[in-house]
Amino acid sequence: MLALLDNTEDEGLPEALDLLAAVDEGLVAGFARVDEDRAAALTALAGAFAGSPLADRVAEAVEKIAAGSIADEHLFALAAARVAILGAAHDALLARADAALSRTRAAWSGEPGPAAAAVNLLAGSRSWLRELAITGWRGVDHDLVSAAGQVIEATLADPELRRLAVLLDGLAAELRASSPIATLERVPVRRWADLWSRALLLAQDGGRAQRAAGAEPVTGRLLVLGADVHEHGTAVQVQVHGVLEAGGAEPRLVRASVAAAKVDTIVGPAVWGLFQGQPMLMTALAERRSLDLTDMPLLASGDLVWHDDRAKPGAPAEPFATARVLLTGALAPAVPPLDRHPARIAEPVFVEGQSPIPVDTTRLPACGPLTPEAVTAASAVIGLLRWDAGRWTVQPISVETTVKKKTAAVHTTDWALGPTDSKAAKAAGEAVQVLRERAGRLLRK
Repeated sequence: MLALLDNTEDEGLPEALDLLAAVDEGLVAGFARVDEDRAAALTALAGAFAGSPLADRVAEAVEKIAAGSIADEHLFALAAARVAILGAAHDALLARADAALSRTRAAWSGEPGPAAAAVNLLAGSRSWLRELAITGWRGVDHDLVSAAGQVIEATLADPELRRLAVLLDGLAAELRASSPIATLERVPVRRWADLWSRALLLAQDGGRAQRAAGAEPVTGRLLVLGADVHEHGTAVQVQVHGVLEAGGAEPRLVRASVAAAKVDTIVGPAVWGLFQGQPMLMTALAERRSLDLTDMPLLASGDLVWHDDRAKPGAPAEPFATARVLLTGALAPAVPPLDRHPARIAEPVFVEGQSPIPVDTTRLPACGPLTPEAVTAASAVIGLLRWDAGRWTVQPISVETTVKKKTAAVHTTDWALGPTDSKAAKAAGEAVQVLRERAGRLLRK
Protein backbone atom coordinates (compact mmCIF):
# COMPACT_ATOMS: atom_id res chain seq x y z
CA MET A 1 0.00 0.00 0.00
CA LEU A 2 2.88 2.37 0.70
CA ALA A 3 3.79 2.03 -2.97
CA LEU A 4 0.94 4.46 -3.66
CA LEU A 5 2.67 7.03 -1.45
CA ASP A 6 5.59 8.17 -3.54
CA ASN A 7 7.63 11.28 -2.92
CA THR A 8 6.32 13.30 -5.82
CA GLU A 9 5.65 16.90 -4.90
CA ASP A 10 2.14 17.71 -3.69
CA GLU A 11 0.46 20.35 -5.83
CA GLY A 12 0.27 23.67 -4.03
CA LEU A 13 2.06 22.48 -0.91
CA PRO A 14 5.43 24.20 -1.53
CA GLU A 15 3.63 27.46 -2.33
CA ALA A 16 1.57 27.22 0.85
CA LEU A 17 4.62 26.57 3.00
CA ASP A 18 6.45 29.45 1.32
CA LEU A 19 3.84 31.77 2.81
CA LEU A 20 5.20 30.95 6.26
CA ALA A 21 8.31 32.99 5.47
CA ALA A 22 6.30 36.19 5.90
CA VAL A 23 6.02 35.43 9.60
CA ASP A 24 9.20 33.41 10.06
CA GLU A 25 11.57 35.97 8.56
CA GLY A 26 9.73 38.74 10.37
CA LEU A 27 10.45 36.99 13.65
CA VAL A 28 14.15 36.81 12.78
CA ALA A 29 14.58 40.55 12.25
CA GLY A 30 11.74 41.67 14.53
CA PHE A 31 8.43 43.24 13.58
CA ALA A 32 9.61 46.59 14.86
CA ARG A 33 11.63 46.82 11.65
CA VAL A 34 9.44 45.88 8.68
CA ASP A 35 11.10 46.84 5.39
CA GLU A 36 9.45 46.87 1.97
CA ASP A 37 10.25 43.24 1.18
CA ARG A 38 8.79 41.98 4.45
CA ALA A 39 5.75 44.21 4.08
CA ALA A 40 5.16 42.71 0.62
CA ALA A 41 5.49 39.19 2.03
CA LEU A 42 2.96 39.99 4.76
CA THR A 43 0.58 41.43 2.15
CA ALA A 44 0.87 38.19 0.14
CA LEU A 45 0.07 36.24 3.30
CA ALA A 46 -3.06 38.31 3.86
CA GLY A 47 -4.06 37.78 0.24
CA ALA A 48 -3.91 34.01 0.69
CA PHE A 49 -6.62 34.28 3.36
CA ALA A 50 -9.03 36.34 1.27
CA GLY A 51 -12.45 34.75 1.51
CA SER A 52 -11.59 32.78 4.66
CA PRO A 53 -12.87 33.45 8.20
CA LEU A 54 -9.45 34.91 9.05
CA ALA A 55 -9.43 37.38 6.13
CA ASP A 56 -10.32 40.57 8.00
CA ARG A 57 -8.22 39.78 11.05
CA VAL A 58 -5.09 38.96 9.05
CA ALA A 59 -5.50 41.94 6.70
CA GLU A 60 -5.86 44.34 9.64
CA ALA A 61 -2.86 42.79 11.40
CA VAL A 62 -0.66 43.14 8.31
CA GLU A 63 -1.70 46.75 7.83
CA LYS A 64 -1.04 47.71 11.45
CA ILE A 65 2.27 45.87 11.73
CA ALA A 66 3.56 47.40 8.47
CA ALA A 67 2.64 50.80 9.89
CA GLY A 68 4.54 50.09 13.11
CA SER A 69 1.50 49.68 15.34
CA ILE A 70 1.79 46.26 16.99
CA ALA A 71 -0.78 44.96 19.47
CA ASP A 72 -1.39 41.50 20.90
CA GLU A 73 -4.36 40.88 18.62
CA HIS A 74 -2.25 41.60 15.53
CA LEU A 75 0.44 39.09 16.51
CA PHE A 76 -2.27 36.61 17.42
CA ALA A 77 -3.73 36.95 13.90
CA LEU A 78 -0.32 36.24 12.34
CA ALA A 79 0.21 33.22 14.60
CA ALA A 80 -3.28 31.93 13.78
CA ALA A 81 -2.66 32.36 10.04
CA ARG A 82 0.61 30.49 10.32
CA VAL A 83 -0.97 27.64 12.29
CA ALA A 84 -3.86 27.49 9.79
CA ILE A 85 -1.45 27.06 6.86
CA LEU A 86 0.42 24.27 8.60
CA GLY A 87 -2.88 22.68 9.59
CA ALA A 88 -4.09 22.67 6.00
CA ALA A 89 -0.77 21.16 4.87
CA HIS A 90 -1.07 18.51 7.58
CA ASP A 91 -4.62 17.63 6.54
CA ALA A 92 -3.67 17.27 2.88
CA LEU A 93 -0.69 15.07 3.67
CA LEU A 94 -2.57 12.91 6.16
CA ALA A 95 -5.48 12.45 3.74
CA ARG A 96 -3.00 11.28 1.12
CA ALA A 97 -1.43 8.85 3.60
CA ASP A 98 -4.82 7.50 4.71
CA ALA A 99 -5.80 6.91 1.09
CA ALA A 100 -2.57 5.05 0.37
CA LEU A 101 -2.97 2.92 3.51
CA SER A 102 -6.75 2.42 3.06
CA ARG A 103 -7.04 3.76 6.59
CA THR A 104 -10.30 5.09 8.05
CA ARG A 105 -10.02 8.03 10.44
CA ALA A 106 -12.44 9.23 13.11
CA ALA A 107 -13.79 12.79 13.01
CA TRP A 108 -12.72 15.28 15.68
CA SER A 109 -15.28 15.64 18.46
CA GLY A 110 -13.56 17.98 20.89
CA GLU A 111 -15.24 21.01 22.42
CA PRO A 112 -13.78 24.29 23.74
CA GLY A 113 -13.38 24.13 27.49
CA PRO A 114 -13.74 26.90 30.06
CA ALA A 115 -11.32 29.81 30.06
CA ALA A 116 -8.32 29.56 32.34
CA ALA A 117 -8.65 31.35 35.66
CA ALA A 118 -5.03 32.59 35.77
CA VAL A 119 -5.54 35.43 33.30
CA ASN A 120 -2.55 37.30 34.75
CA LEU A 121 -0.23 34.43 33.83
CA LEU A 122 -1.64 34.27 30.33
CA ALA A 123 -1.18 38.04 29.97
CA GLY A 124 2.39 37.77 31.24
CA SER A 125 3.11 35.00 28.75
CA ARG A 126 1.69 37.05 25.88
CA SER A 127 3.75 40.05 26.96
CA TRP A 128 7.01 38.11 26.73
CA LEU A 129 6.06 36.56 23.39
CA ARG A 130 5.19 40.05 22.10
CA GLU A 131 8.63 41.33 23.14
CA LEU A 132 10.27 38.45 21.29
CA ALA A 133 8.31 39.25 18.14
CA ILE A 134 9.07 42.97 18.27
CA THR A 135 12.77 42.47 19.05
CA GLY A 136 13.34 39.53 16.70
CA TRP A 137 15.51 36.47 17.28
CA ARG A 138 18.65 38.34 16.24
CA GLY A 139 18.05 40.84 19.03
CA VAL A 140 17.45 38.33 21.80
CA ASP A 141 19.97 38.41 24.64
CA HIS A 142 20.20 36.94 28.13
CA ASP A 143 18.24 39.83 29.67
CA LEU A 144 15.24 39.28 27.39
CA VAL A 145 15.28 35.54 28.02
CA SER A 146 15.57 36.04 31.78
CA ALA A 147 12.58 38.38 31.74
CA ALA A 148 10.34 35.33 31.28
CA GLY A 149 11.68 33.55 34.36
CA GLN A 150 9.01 34.54 36.87
CA VAL A 151 6.01 34.03 34.61
CA ILE A 152 7.32 30.63 33.47
CA GLU A 153 7.91 29.51 37.05
CA ALA A 154 4.41 30.59 38.09
CA THR A 155 2.83 29.02 35.01
CA LEU A 156 4.62 25.71 35.66
CA ALA A 157 2.97 25.64 39.09
CA ASP A 158 -0.53 25.77 37.55
CA PRO A 159 -1.58 22.28 36.33
CA GLU A 160 -4.19 23.80 34.00
CA LEU A 161 -1.47 25.70 32.13
CA ARG A 162 1.12 22.94 32.05
CA ARG A 163 1.20 22.61 28.24
CA LEU A 164 1.85 26.33 27.81
CA ALA A 165 4.37 26.36 30.65
CA VAL A 166 6.46 23.50 29.29
CA LEU A 167 6.42 25.07 25.82
CA LEU A 168 7.55 28.46 27.13
CA ASP A 169 10.20 26.84 29.31
CA GLY A 170 11.57 24.89 26.36
CA LEU A 171 11.64 27.93 24.08
CA ALA A 172 13.37 30.01 26.76
CA ALA A 173 15.94 27.27 27.31
CA GLU A 174 16.78 27.12 23.60
CA LEU A 175 17.06 30.90 23.36
CA ARG A 176 19.23 31.03 26.49
CA ALA A 177 21.57 28.37 25.15
CA SER A 178 21.92 30.31 21.86
CA SER A 179 22.27 33.83 23.28
CA PRO A 180 23.48 36.25 22.15
CA ILE A 181 21.70 35.16 18.98
CA ALA A 182 23.15 38.05 16.98
CA THR A 183 26.38 36.04 16.75
CA LEU A 184 24.67 32.74 15.93
CA GLU A 185 25.73 31.43 12.52
CA ARG A 186 22.38 29.78 11.76
CA VAL A 187 19.01 30.47 13.35
CA PRO A 188 16.47 27.58 13.48
CA VAL A 189 13.89 29.83 11.83
CA ARG A 190 11.06 27.35 11.26
CA ARG A 191 11.40 25.62 14.63
CA TRP A 192 11.38 28.77 16.75
CA ALA A 193 8.50 30.20 14.74
CA ASP A 194 6.57 26.97 15.36
CA LEU A 195 7.16 27.23 19.10
CA TRP A 196 6.33 30.93 19.22
CA SER A 197 3.07 30.68 17.26
CA ARG A 198 1.85 27.63 19.18
CA ALA A 199 2.67 29.29 22.50
CA LEU A 200 0.85 32.47 21.52
CA LEU A 201 -2.31 30.53 20.69
CA LEU A 202 -2.13 28.61 23.98
CA ALA A 203 -1.63 31.88 25.86
CA GLN A 204 -5.03 33.22 24.81
CA ASP A 205 -7.84 33.09 27.39
CA GLY A 206 -9.18 29.56 27.15
CA GLY A 207 -6.17 28.45 25.09
CA ARG A 208 -5.47 25.62 27.51
CA ALA A 209 -8.60 23.73 26.46
CA GLN A 210 -7.53 22.55 23.03
CA ARG A 211 -8.10 18.84 23.63
CA ALA A 212 -11.21 16.73 23.82
CA ALA A 213 -13.64 17.97 26.44
CA GLY A 214 -13.68 14.62 28.22
CA ALA A 215 -12.10 11.19 28.30
CA GLU A 216 -13.89 7.93 27.61
CA PRO A 217 -13.06 5.14 30.08
CA VAL A 218 -12.23 2.00 28.11
CA THR A 219 -11.90 -1.61 29.19
CA GLY A 220 -10.30 -4.05 26.83
CA ARG A 221 -7.04 -5.36 25.40
CA LEU A 222 -4.12 -3.28 24.17
CA LEU A 223 -1.90 -4.97 21.61
CA VAL A 224 1.45 -3.18 21.39
CA LEU A 225 2.99 -2.41 18.00
CA GLY A 226 6.09 -0.67 19.31
CA ALA A 227 7.30 2.54 20.87
CA ASP A 228 9.08 5.75 19.96
CA VAL A 229 11.45 7.33 22.47
CA HIS A 230 11.89 11.11 22.68
CA GLU A 231 14.95 12.01 24.71
CA HIS A 232 16.34 15.40 25.75
CA GLY A 233 18.89 16.51 28.28
CA THR A 234 16.35 16.96 31.06
CA ALA A 235 13.42 14.73 30.05
CA VAL A 236 12.54 11.50 28.27
CA GLN A 237 9.20 10.29 26.90
CA VAL A 238 8.19 6.83 25.73
CA GLN A 239 5.25 6.92 23.32
CA VAL A 240 3.72 3.48 22.83
CA HIS A 241 1.69 2.77 19.68
CA GLY A 242 -0.83 -0.04 19.71
CA VAL A 243 -4.20 -1.43 18.69
CA LEU A 244 -7.05 -1.32 21.21
CA GLU A 245 -9.78 -3.96 21.24
CA ALA A 246 -12.56 -2.85 23.58
CA GLY A 247 -16.26 -3.53 24.06
CA GLY A 248 -16.80 -5.32 20.79
CA ALA A 249 -16.07 -2.14 18.81
CA GLU A 250 -13.76 -2.12 15.80
CA PRO A 251 -10.05 -2.09 16.68
CA ARG A 252 -8.62 1.40 17.19
CA LEU A 253 -5.13 2.82 16.84
CA VAL A 254 -4.11 4.40 20.14
CA ARG A 255 -1.06 5.85 21.87
CA ALA A 256 0.08 5.75 25.48
CA SER A 257 2.78 8.16 26.61
CA VAL A 258 4.80 8.20 29.82
CA ALA A 259 7.49 10.73 30.64
CA ALA A 260 10.16 11.31 33.27
CA ALA A 261 12.56 14.06 34.24
CA LYS A 262 16.26 13.23 34.08
CA VAL A 263 19.78 14.64 34.15
CA ASP A 264 22.22 14.67 31.27
CA THR A 265 24.23 11.73 32.67
CA ILE A 266 21.26 9.37 32.29
CA VAL A 267 21.47 8.32 28.65
CA GLY A 268 21.13 5.20 26.55
CA PRO A 269 19.70 2.07 28.24
CA ALA A 270 19.85 3.79 31.64
CA VAL A 271 16.74 5.85 30.81
CA TRP A 272 14.52 2.80 31.30
CA GLY A 273 15.31 2.93 35.01
CA LEU A 274 13.37 6.19 35.20
CA PHE A 275 10.10 4.37 34.49
CA GLN A 276 9.96 2.12 37.54
CA GLY A 277 6.64 3.76 38.38
CA GLN A 278 5.07 2.05 35.33
CA PRO A 279 5.95 -1.62 35.96
CA MET A 280 2.94 -3.01 34.09
CA LEU A 281 3.69 -1.06 30.93
CA MET A 282 7.43 -1.78 31.06
CA THR A 283 6.81 -5.51 31.60
CA ALA A 284 4.47 -5.67 28.61
CA LEU A 285 7.01 -3.86 26.42
CA ALA A 286 9.98 -5.99 27.42
CA GLU A 287 8.17 -9.34 27.42
CA ARG A 288 6.02 -8.58 24.34
CA ARG A 289 2.71 -9.09 26.08
CA SER A 290 -0.73 -7.61 25.58
CA LEU A 291 -2.16 -5.35 28.29
CA ASP A 292 -5.57 -5.83 29.86
CA LEU A 293 -7.00 -2.38 30.58
CA THR A 294 -9.76 -1.48 33.03
CA ASP A 295 -11.41 1.96 32.85
CA MET A 296 -8.36 3.53 31.21
CA PRO A 297 -9.18 7.12 30.06
CA LEU A 298 -9.06 7.51 26.28
CA LEU A 299 -9.12 10.94 24.63
CA ALA A 300 -10.63 11.65 21.22
CA SER A 301 -7.05 12.20 19.99
CA GLY A 302 -6.38 8.49 20.47
CA ASP A 303 -4.23 9.09 23.54
CA LEU A 304 -4.65 6.86 26.57
CA VAL A 305 -4.17 8.85 29.78
CA TRP A 306 -1.92 6.25 31.32
CA HIS A 307 -2.65 4.87 34.80
CA ASP A 308 -0.38 1.91 35.39
CA ASP A 309 -2.65 0.54 38.14
CA ARG A 310 -5.43 0.14 35.57
CA ALA A 311 -3.36 -2.19 33.37
CA LYS A 312 -2.12 -5.73 33.74
CA PRO A 313 0.16 -7.65 31.36
CA GLY A 314 -1.84 -10.32 29.55
CA ALA A 315 -0.98 -13.13 27.18
CA PRO A 316 2.09 -13.03 24.91
CA ALA A 317 1.37 -10.91 21.82
CA GLU A 318 3.99 -10.58 19.11
CA PRO A 319 3.82 -7.08 17.57
CA PHE A 320 4.40 -8.41 14.04
CA ALA A 321 1.40 -10.72 14.33
CA THR A 322 -0.69 -7.74 15.46
CA ALA A 323 0.58 -5.65 12.55
CA ARG A 324 -0.15 -8.33 9.97
CA VAL A 325 -3.66 -9.08 11.21
CA LEU A 326 -5.08 -5.87 12.71
CA LEU A 327 -3.17 -2.80 11.55
CA THR A 328 -4.84 -2.35 8.16
CA GLY A 329 -8.41 -2.34 9.49
CA ALA A 330 -7.84 -0.37 12.71
CA LEU A 331 -9.66 2.97 13.03
CA ALA A 332 -7.23 5.89 13.22
CA PRO A 333 -7.91 8.67 15.75
CA ALA A 334 -8.83 12.25 14.96
CA VAL A 335 -6.14 14.92 15.22
CA PRO A 336 -6.67 17.77 17.73
CA PRO A 337 -6.70 21.26 16.17
CA LEU A 338 -3.37 22.46 17.57
CA ASP A 339 -1.65 19.18 16.74
CA ARG A 340 -2.24 19.59 13.02
CA HIS A 341 1.34 20.06 11.82
CA PRO A 342 3.21 18.07 9.15
CA ALA A 343 6.07 17.33 11.54
CA ARG A 344 3.67 15.65 13.98
CA ILE A 345 2.54 12.98 11.51
CA ALA A 346 3.60 9.60 12.94
CA GLU A 347 1.35 6.88 11.54
CA PRO A 348 2.04 3.22 12.41
CA VAL A 349 2.73 1.19 9.26
CA PHE A 350 3.87 -2.34 8.41
CA VAL A 351 6.37 -2.92 5.59
CA GLU A 352 7.38 -6.36 4.37
CA GLY A 353 10.20 -6.73 1.90
CA GLN A 354 11.67 -3.68 0.18
CA SER A 355 10.17 -0.39 1.37
CA PRO A 356 8.89 1.81 -1.48
CA ILE A 357 9.86 4.94 0.46
CA PRO A 358 13.09 5.71 2.38
CA VAL A 359 13.63 4.07 5.78
CA ASP A 360 15.11 6.63 8.17
CA THR A 361 17.60 5.24 10.69
CA THR A 362 18.63 8.63 12.10
CA ARG A 363 15.85 8.58 14.71
CA LEU A 364 16.76 5.23 16.29
CA PRO A 365 16.99 5.72 20.08
CA ALA A 366 20.17 4.81 21.93
CA CYS A 367 18.23 3.09 24.72
CA GLY A 368 17.38 -0.08 22.77
CA PRO A 369 19.05 -2.81 20.71
CA LEU A 370 17.63 -1.64 17.37
CA THR A 371 20.58 -0.57 15.19
CA PRO A 372 20.97 0.70 11.61
CA GLU A 373 22.60 -2.65 10.74
CA ALA A 374 19.54 -4.56 12.00
CA VAL A 375 17.27 -2.30 9.98
CA THR A 376 19.34 -2.77 6.82
CA ALA A 377 19.12 -6.55 7.16
CA ALA A 378 15.40 -6.55 8.05
CA SER A 379 12.84 -8.53 6.08
CA ALA A 380 9.90 -6.71 7.73
CA VAL A 381 9.52 -3.43 9.57
CA ILE A 382 6.96 -1.87 11.89
CA GLY A 383 7.53 1.85 11.71
CA LEU A 384 6.08 5.32 11.90
CA LEU A 385 5.25 7.06 8.64
CA ARG A 386 6.57 10.62 8.81
CA TRP A 387 6.77 13.64 6.54
CA ASP A 388 9.82 15.82 6.98
CA ALA A 389 11.94 18.08 4.80
CA GLY A 390 9.53 17.64 1.91
CA ARG A 391 9.47 13.84 1.74
CA TRP A 392 7.91 10.74 3.27
CA THR A 393 10.02 8.37 5.37
CA VAL A 394 9.48 5.38 7.63
CA GLN A 395 11.02 5.48 11.10
CA PRO A 396 11.58 1.86 12.27
CA ILE A 397 10.44 0.91 15.79
CA SER A 398 10.57 -2.89 15.32
CA VAL A 399 12.19 -5.16 12.73
CA GLU A 400 12.21 -8.82 11.77
CA THR A 401 15.62 -10.04 10.71
CA THR A 402 17.62 -13.24 10.42
CA VAL A 403 19.91 -14.24 13.29
CA LYS A 404 21.82 -17.54 12.96
CA LYS A 405 19.51 -18.62 10.13
CA LYS A 406 16.40 -18.01 12.26
CA THR A 407 13.88 -15.19 12.06
CA ALA A 408 14.14 -12.91 15.09
CA ALA A 409 12.37 -9.71 16.07
CA VAL A 410 14.19 -6.68 17.48
CA HIS A 411 12.24 -3.86 19.16
CA THR A 412 13.21 -0.48 20.58
CA THR A 413 11.57 -1.58 23.85
CA ASP A 414 13.37 -4.91 24.35
CA TRP A 415 15.39 -3.40 27.23
CA ALA A 416 12.44 -1.78 29.02
CA LEU A 417 13.17 -3.93 32.12
CA GLY A 418 16.91 -3.46 31.72
CA PRO A 419 19.49 -4.31 29.03
CA THR A 420 19.94 -7.95 28.12
CA ASP A 421 23.29 -7.11 26.50
CA SER A 422 26.15 -7.26 29.05
CA LYS A 423 28.01 -4.21 27.70
CA ALA A 424 24.85 -2.10 27.65
CA ALA A 425 23.93 -3.28 31.16
CA LYS A 426 27.34 -2.23 32.48
CA ALA A 427 27.09 1.20 30.84
CA ALA A 428 23.61 1.72 32.27
CA GLY A 429 24.82 0.81 35.76
CA GLU A 430 27.77 3.20 35.50
CA ALA A 431 25.45 6.10 34.60
CA VAL A 432 23.27 5.46 37.64
CA GLN A 433 26.38 5.17 39.84
CA VAL A 434 27.64 8.56 38.65
CA LEU A 435 24.28 10.10 39.52
CA ARG A 436 24.32 8.55 42.99
CA GLU A 437 27.83 9.86 43.63
CA ARG A 438 26.79 13.37 42.60
CA ALA A 439 23.73 13.19 44.87
CA GLY A 440 25.92 11.97 47.74
CA ARG A 441 28.34 14.89 47.36
CA LEU A 442 25.45 17.35 47.37
CA LEU A 443 24.01 15.82 50.53
CA ARG A 444 27.41 15.96 52.28
CA LYS A 445 27.61 19.68 51.51
